[in-house]
Amino acid sequence: QVQLVESGGGLVQAGGSLRLSCAAAGRRFSTYNMGWFRQAPGKDREFVAGIAWSGGRTYYADSVKGRFTISRDNAKNTVLLQMNSLKPEDTAVYYCAADTSHAIFIPAVIGRYDYWGQGTQVTVSS
Repeated sequence: QVQLVESGGGLVQAGGSLRLSCAAAGRRFSTYNMGWFRQAPGKDREFVAGIAWSGGRTYYADSVKGRFTISRDNAKNTVLLQMNSLKPEDTAVYYCAADTSHAIFIPAVIGRYDYWGQGTQVTVSS
């Protein structure tokens, strides 16, 4: 069982920054690929960024590439999402997710992730 708790969401003006944090409870966090997804009102949940269990590889959706950075600290069981140059279209509930399959690739589809956090709201005003 893996428990994920997100924090760091809030209201920010366009062009601003936020840093989301996901704290994981689980003995094998260092073996999980981790991902961030988001869901805007009336839209499907979509992949934002992922990081391999080793931390050496990352993968981003085109819409956030160059603006968002995912990182992890396996010693602290934490994964971060630094979001810069935020746009109103980034407004969504952001979810942290864990892929416990120890796959060598970073999955970008919802079905590959086994555990999810409760989400944290990010609102970007224009």
